[in-house]
Amino acid sequence: MHCVILDDYQGVATSYADWSVLDGVTVASVRDHVDDEDVLAEILDGAEIVVAMRERTPVTRSLVGRLPDLRLVVTTGMRNASIDLEACRDYDVTVCGTGSLASPTVELTWALILGLARHLVAESELFADPATPWQSTVGTDLAGATLGLVGLGRIGERVARVGQAFGMDVAAWSPHLTTERAAEAGVRLVTKDELFAGSDVVSLHLVLADTTRGIVGAPELAAMRPTAYLVNTARAGLVDTGALVDALRAGWIAGAGLDVYDEEPLPGDHPLLALSNVLAVPHLGYVTEGNYRRFFTEAVDDIAAWRAGAPVRVLTDLS
Repeated sequence: MHCVILDDYQGVATSYADWSVLDGVTVASVRDHVDDEDVLAEILDGAEIVVAMRERTPVTRSLVGRLPDLRLVVTTGMRNASIDLEACRDYDVTVCGTGSLASPTVELTWALILGLARHLVAESELFADPATPWQSTVGTDLAGATLGLVGLGRIGERVARVGQAFGMDVAAWSPHLTTERAAEAGVRLVTKDELFAGSDVVSLHLVLADTTRGIVGAPELAAMRPTAYLVNTARAGLVDTGALVDALRAGWIAGAGLDVYDEEPLPGDHPLLALSNVLAVPHLGYVTEGNYRRFFTEAVDDIAAWRAGAPVRVLTDLS
């Protein structure tokens, strides 16, 4: 039996779990992202098992139809909008997920916020040049500032706690957020308009769905303060990227901290790469040793359970 691990960018997937317990299963990992379906189908030809890293490579109906040997897809995490679950069901392919940690994304969110507020990248680059002034920028105070959270789930609530520890006033809004839920987290429930107009930092923590796609567009960005920052470690589709580029160019907002993009890897000519008020990293929110260990250990468990005829963590939601 053959298993292929896709998008193993760092080449570490086989080092974070004991794959040798899968007796009779050969395991190969693919480090490069493959966009071309013809090439991908050739790579996966003969594989009964595919392990997908998050949403890096779509598992489409077209692709599944070209893989007659495929019987199991394992995705890291318990939600993957890039896998066509209905197609997998139609082709008798089981799809399983793994657990994940909330803390890595929370930590990266704050790395971006702090990096923006204190101009860390610019100051670090200037620090190495003796011809530049010893200090060049003036940082933004977080204590006393307002943190606006779009979404207050398990990640948003943890981001809120850190904001409170910094002495920030924390407000939140989402389409279904209740006063009771906000009170449990110790934050103020506000309207969407109030959040964008009144926050010094807006951080996004919603699940991407039909109802939330493009929830941050030109009107929301125009309502923000010119000194405010937008941070997105959730999903790129929550934001109208064209409107964000326009807002950053026009100075509607001071800057953006980004970890997610409409296309990944981001093309070299993408306009976001040319903006000096963007602090961007390549979707690192979940990329930590602890999370990878959990991803791949549970991926091995998924494969073992499926081979034993009792699959676990099966994904069946077709909504």
